[in-house]
Amino acid sequence: MNTLIPARSVEQRHTIAEYWLGLQVRASLSRWAPLPLRLIVGYGFLEHGLAKAGRGLDAFPTIVAAMGLPFPYLLGWLTILVEIFGGLAFIVGAFIPLASIPMVAILFVATTMVHLQNGFSSIKLQAITPEGPRFGQPGYETDLLYVACIVALVLTGPGPLSLNSLIRRRFANSKEEYRPAA
Repeated sequence: MNTLIPARSVEQRHTIAEYWLGLQVRASLSRWAPLPLRLIVGYGFLEHGLAKAGRGLDAFPTIVAAMGLPFPYLLGWLTILVEIFGGLAFIVGAFIPLASIPMVAILFVATTMVHLQNGFSSIKLQAITPEGPRFGQPGYETDLLYVACIVALVLTGPGPLSLNSLIRRRFANSKEEYRPAA
């Protein structure tokens, strides 16, 4: 009889096995957590950038000018380009820490200049009409959700199925191939 391992009932051993199996499954699945964050942030930014660009050359810079920001054409088009190319970078999982800086800056400006005055909630149902629901102006909730996702991705990395992980694997393989002989 082994005195180092305490005797456990069959039920206790089953519970412990389920617990460890659950931890291992969770650990193997957790590496995929960045993927849906990357896709939703990337698609959201890309969609907003394309929508702004699709309204014409002057539409969004005119809105930027109405907000009283300096250099409205420059800032307007920089915003559009950051949203499009930042969105694409997040979707493919490349340069996320670098792309996140201007993306968070855009969210900060959107929060302070547009959404803050509308309160927290992003969904404000005002009425149900025969034409359908009518909503009020969105608050800053969605901006904060985007920032939280971006921060999580900067801290955890882009995860699998990303350009960064592909480059890292290729670089690791090439280092092994070119290792000098001893």
